[in-house]
Amino acid sequence: MSSRNEAEIGSDGVRQTGHALIQNLLRTLDSSPGVYRMLNAQSEVLYVGKARNLRARVSNYARPSGHSPRIARMIRETASMMFLTTRTETEALLLEQNLIKQLKPRYNVLLRDDKSFPYILIARDHPFPKIAKHRGRRNVPGAYFGPFASASAVNRTLNQLQKVFLLRNCPDSVFSGRSRPCLQYQIKRCAGPCVGLISEADYAALAADAERFLSGRSTRIQAELAEQMQAASDAMEFERAAALRDRIRALTQVQQSQGINPRGVAEADVIALHQEGGQACVQVFFIRAHQNWGNRDFYPRTGAGADEAEILEAFLTQFYDGKTPPRLILLSHEVENPDLVAGVLSERAGRKVRLGVPQRGEKAELVENAARNARESLGRRMAESAAQSRLLEGLAEAFELGAPPRRIEVYDNSHIQGTNAVGAMIVAGPEGFVKSQYRKFGLRDAKVTPGDDFGMMKAVLTRRFARLLKEDPDRQAETWPDLLLIDGGAGQVSAVAGVMADLGLADIPVVGVAKGIDRDAGNEEFHRPDKPPFALRRNDPVLYFIQRLRDEAHRFAIGAHRAKRARAMGESPLDQIPGVGAARKRALLAHFGSAKAVSRAGLSDLRAVEGISGSLAQKVHDFFNPRD
Repeated sequence: MSSRNEAEIGSDGVRQTGHALIQNLLRTLDSSPGVYRMLNAQSEVLYVGKARNLRARVSNYARPSGHSPRIARMIRETASMMFLTTRTETEALLLEQNLIKQLKPRYNVLLRDDKSFPYILIARDHPFPKIAKHRGRRNVPGAYFGPFASASAVNRTLNQLQKVFLLRNCPDSVFSGRSRPCLQYQIKRCAGPCVGLISEADYAALAADAERFLSGRSTRIQAELAEQMQAASDAMEFERAAALRDRIRALTQVQQSQGINPRGVAEADVIALHQEGGQACVQVFFIRAHQNWGNRDFYPRTGAGADEAEILEAFLTQFYDGKTPPRLILLSHEVENPDLVAGVLSERAGRKVRLGVPQRGEKAELVENAARNARESLGRRMAESAAQSRLLEGLAEAFELGAPPRRIEVYDNSHIQGTNAVGAMIVAGPEGFVKSQYRKFGLRDAKVTPGDDFGMMKAVLTRRFARLLKEDPDRQAETWPDLLLIDGGAGQVSAVAGVMADLGLADIPVVGVAKGIDRDAGNEEFHRPDKPPFALRRNDPVLYFIQRLRDEAHRFAIGAHRAKRARAMGESPLDQIPGVGAARKRALLAHFGSAKAVSRAGLSDLRAVEGISGSLAQKVHDFFNPRD
C-alpha cells in the first residue's frame, strides 16, 4: 500500500483548486484499486471515497459539468487530494469505512449511532445455567440470541421467559451462598436450583426448552406444556396444573409481544430508507427464529444530499462494523456495489450473507412495513426539529445572540455539604439533547474548599476549556459551544466570566439561570456579565425550554453525585492497602467481622488469617498503626 499527498501550483503561481487541480492529478494515477481523500484549503478532509480503478473514478470529478449540487460544491472546495492504493477493492472498501469513521468528512454519509445491541445469553459455564441480558464481547460460554432492538425489548422478553422456563438470573456468587429460596422462586420465576428444589437433569431440560424457543422451535414446547397441564389436572394436582397454565399464558404473551412474526423468514435484518427535506431515516427490523425482536431507527448524516444507493451502502458497511450480520439482509433500495458489500459482510460473518430487494410476497411486505416506519419516524423527527429550531431562535433573541446557537453547554454541581462533589455538563443543539457529549467532573482539587459552589464551578470550567484550548487552539471543531448556561445567579456568572476572560474566551456568551426571589419555577431571572438581570414571561415557550435544559443538567449532576456517593459507601480502608485484593479482603472481613476490627487486630492475629502471609500481615498492621 502506498500513499501520496498532491497539490498543484499553476503557471501563474496560484494554487490550483477544483477541476483544474483534479485534472492535473490524473497524470499521476494508474488503474489500481484504492482510496482517495479530498481536502480543502485548511487541509480538512471533505470526502473519502473508494475506487476499483482510481484513475477512472477520479476522472469523473475532472469533468466541469454534470454533477449534483452536492458533488459540484465539494469539487469547488477541493484544494488537495490524498491517495492510498490497495491490493483489492474489498480492502479499499474496508479502508474507506475506517477512514470515514475516524475523520468524519463533511460530504460522506456517516452513521452517528454505533451503540452495541443487547442479546439474551443462556450461559453454559455452570451446572445450572442462568439466563441474562448480555451486551458487548461474547466472552462467556453459552448460547447467544439476538440482537434485540433495545434493552427494554430484552427485559420484556426475559421477564416472560423466566415465567415460562423458570431459569435463574442471579450471579454465581449469590447462587452459591443461598440457604433458602429467594423472591424469584416465591413469585414463580425460578425453579429454585440453588437449594436443590430441582434436579440438575430437570433444570437442564428447562434450559434446553428455552434455547429451543429462542431458536424458533416453540410449537412443540407449548404442546408439551399443555399435555403436562392436562395430566396434572387428571391426577387432581390442581396447583401444579395452574402453574403450568400460567407458563403457557406467559409463553403466549412472549409470542404476541414480538409483533410481526414472519413464517417464511427465519433470520434476517430488514432495512428500509426514507429521505425527505435533506434528511434520511433508516429503519432496521431484527427477525430471528421467525420472530420480530424489535426495530430501531437511525438518522445518518447524508453528506449534504447523497442518493439512496450511496446512503444504504455506507450504512451497511458502518452498521455491521463490529456486529455479526444475519444470513439475509432485505433492503428497500439497491446499493451501489451489492456483490462487494455482500462479500465484505460474508467475510465478517464467516459465512455467506445475501442482500435482497424483494418485489413481492412476505419479504416485500416486511420491507414495506419498515419503510412505512422510516417515513413516519422521519416525519416526527422533522416536526420536532422545526420546533427545536424555533426555540433556538427565540433563545438567540432573548439573550441577544448573533445567531441561534448550534451547541449549548449547561453546567451544574452536586454535593452534600461539600462531600462527593461532582460537576456536570450537558449538551443540547438543533437535534435536542446530545447525550454522547455529556461529561462529569470529579472535584477533588485541594484548592477547592468543600461546599464552595463558586470555586467548584470555576474548577469545572477551567478544566473543560483549558483542555479544549489544548486540543483545538484554532477553535475549528464542533465541540466549541455557542452559549454557556450556568445554574446560578450573579455570583456564579461573575466567577465563570472571570475564568473565561483568563483563558481568552470572553467572546463565548455566559448566562446564569437563577430561580428568583421566591425560588419558584416560572420566576427565573437571567444574569449576564455586566448587564442587568431580566426575566421572561411565565408562559413563554423559551422559558420552558431553558427550564428543561437546567433540569436535565440537574438530573445528570444528581445522578453522578449519587453514583459517586454509593461507590464511596461501598469502599473500605482495606481497599487502600497494596496487596489486599478482593479475596484477601473477604478473608480478613470473614475472620474479624469488620474493617474496624481489622484495624485493631494485633500482628499475630493478622498472621492467623488464612491466605495472609507474614509480610502482608505486617503491611496491614503498619497501615493502621503508622510509625513515626
